[in-house]
Amino acid sequence: GAPSCSGSRSLPFEFERGRSESSGDEDDDDEDDEEEEVEEEEMEGDTRARFGTDDGELDSDDDRERMLNLAELTPYILCSICKGYFIDATTITECLHTFCKSCIVRHFYYSNRCPKCNIVVHQTQPLYNIRLDRQLQDIVYKLVVNLEEREKKQMHDFYKERGLEVPKPAVPQPVPPSRGRPRKVLGSVFRIPPELDISILLEFIGANEGAGNFKPLEKKFVRVSGEATIGHVEKFLRRKMDLDPACQVDIICGDHLLEHYQTLREIRQVIGESAVQDGLLVLHYGLVVSPL
Repeated sequence: GAPSCSGSRSLPFEFERGRSESSGDEDDDDEDDEEEEVEEEEMEGDTRARFGTDDGELDSDDDRERMLNLAELTPYILCSICKGYFIDATTITECLHTFCKSCIVRHFYYSNRCPKCNIVVHQTQPLYNIRLDRQLQDIVYKLVVNLEEREKKQMHDFYKERGLEVPKPAVPQPVPPSRGRPRKVLGSVFRIPPELDISILLEFIGANEGAGNFKPLEKKFVRVSGEATIGHVEKFLRRKMDLDPACQVDIICGDHLLEHYQTLREIRQVIGESAVQDGLLVLHYGLVVSPL
């Protein structure tokens, strides 16, 4: 009986001990889970602190965008000649400085150097080395509110006040898809800008004895803008022929002695076809020493 009693008592004891051990293990597991949860919370806290958020969500793109004042960009979209925003932004290919088209074209009537860095753009025809920068102009129009609309209105009013037809914007024509091998386009590779609308022929008629030494003009055919004056032609001759300042240059068209302020377009209109030979405006020039 004793063994059976001891045996009967040992079972509940072992069962309870197992329960206590298992409960102790579960308590240990609960503690481990709590520690893991604490570590996970700490990691989440570090993540929030790292990304600068309190609720664990990442900052949106709008929160990270930086608003810029137009004044910060103004130095990059202003023409240094007229001090206004670029209109028909035009870049010099030699130095990559940009100006309004009308400003730089007007400047090149009197100089062949860049207004900003003073580099020689072209010895005789600086207008060859300028290009429209349409991408920069689009940026300016997007940055400055209503600039494009104001410019279009001013241009429209300008032509209407003078009774002229308002020019229509050029619309790019779609290029038809080519079949087979591409065809070579015949024609001149170099296109003369439309601003250079007058060709002149410079004919030398002689120099007096006191004119001194001078280099003969290498090229007597020149293409220029009709707005160029006789003063510009004289400067061109002086530079190309290395003339002494005391040497006077007389420029004649037909029977008329021309003045410095007269433009080539005016001369062609006033004198007429008698001054034109094979489409060239013929100008004769002579060298004399001005009296002391």
